[in-house]
Amino acid sequence: MSKTKLKLSGVRKAFGSNHVLNGVDLEVESGKSLVVIGGSGTGKSVMLKCVLGLLQPDSGSIKVDGQETVGLSANDRGEVMRKFGMLFQGGALFDSMTVWENVAFGLIQGRGMARNEAQAIAIEKITAVGLSADVGNLYPAEISGGMQKRVGLARVVATAPEIIFFDEPTTGLDPIMADVINDLIVDQVNDLGATALSITHDMASARKIADYVAMIHEGQIVWHGKVGDLDHSGNEYVDQFIHGRADGPITRRAA
Repeated sequence: MSKTKLKLSGVRKAFGSNHVLNGVDLEVESGKSLVVIGGSGTGKSVMLKCVLGLLQPDSGSIKVDGQETVGLSANDRGEVMRKFGMLFQGGALFDSMTVWENVAFGLIQGRGMARNEAQAIAIEKITAVGLSADVGNLYPAEISGGMQKRVGLARVVATAPEIIFFDEPTTGLDPIMADVINDLIVDQVNDLGATALSITHDMASARKIADYVAMIHEGQIVWHGKVGDLDHSGNEYVDQFIHGRADGPITRRAA
């Protein structure tokens, strides 16, 4: 029987009168990949920030390996964070560091590893995501957006995290490069045996990297199931979203 790696129960978060999360319930099994889909402003990013501890939920429970993480002390939060890896939407590379130093950042700063040892691991991960070793000596400004995304992925896996979070991993990429990144995500997550939680509105990405899909709408999970069940979910919100139809229960206010 699969073990629950991450569990959210009744998570709520409001900013003034704006209730963004309205009781989110979600589970991710160990070693599985869950993708949360939904439109802009539905609560995907706020949910992710609550899991990461960047935001404190107003109420509810967020457990990692059965341990409650809401309200943890800084020291205990640091221990939980060591289990996490994160691929940011914009890459979030340090401009003043070379590519290999970016990839090795968590090893050197977070784990206290010697630079030469960390560099060897960084180069190994750089080549694992399809880049040549000499790219390690370049700076982020000297490489393309697609290459930066690969470097971001290499940095994530360098510390061998147990849980990896992907924030809109294909944003800003052309369809071919997006598919390359999706393949790399699948390969690297499988190689680590990691658990993955992703948020995206890119359905091609969701179908490629997910074992399970959940849809969030108005701060609640309105559907959860296997990725293969998306096209016959029986849920009107999911059906409208995956086919990109203007007509349906999801409405868009004029800007």
